[in-house]
Amino acid sequence: MTNWDTFNIQIHDKVIERKIRYNTTIVEHSCMLLEAKNQNIVLFHKIATSFTMITDQNKLTIPEGSYTLAYYWKDQPFNLYIWRDKNGNYLGSYFNIVKNTCLADNLLSFEDLIIDVVVFPNGDYFILDEDELPKPLAQFENGFVLQSLNSLIDIIDSFLPQTISEASTTFKHEKILPWLEPCKD
Repeated sequence: MTNWDTFNIQIHDKVIERKIRYNTTIVEHSCMLLEAKNQNIVLFHKIATSFTMITDQNKLTIPEGSYTLAYYWKDQPFNLYIWRDKNGNYLGSYFNIVKNTCLADNLLSFEDLIIDVVVFPNGDYFILDEDELPKPLAQFENGFVLQSLNSLIDIIDSFLPQTISEASTTFKHEKILPWLEPCKD
């Protein structure tokens, strides 16, 4: 696809995030480009409807009016959503195990490989959706998903806090506040 260093979109342009689920259904969200450099893209997305993720031991609710800083890498088998509330407080994070992340024009797409990792504000994390796999994890996608998950788990304790810290510095809440305002007709 496109070399990420030479695409034709600008910071604050609208970008459609297209998640291609394993069953080939598609979910799209309208986002705004915050950063594009090297092999990394960062999008902003305002949460329009509250949602809750439940694990065996905990639950995480992302309320309406919160927002996502979404990180995508061309050369990584995952993407990352960092959630903040309307006051800029960190709510939690979420990793998707993915493949074929690409950007073409104003469309960022990736193939979702079912397994996700939710991270609570205290740093505890849980692997989600293993029960949805069509094969055992070790065999699914010829072991690619398990290998990707293990690689992520190996770095999560250092990678995530560093990325959250960089996000707080690079994408200060005060600069994001105008995008959280309701649209006026």
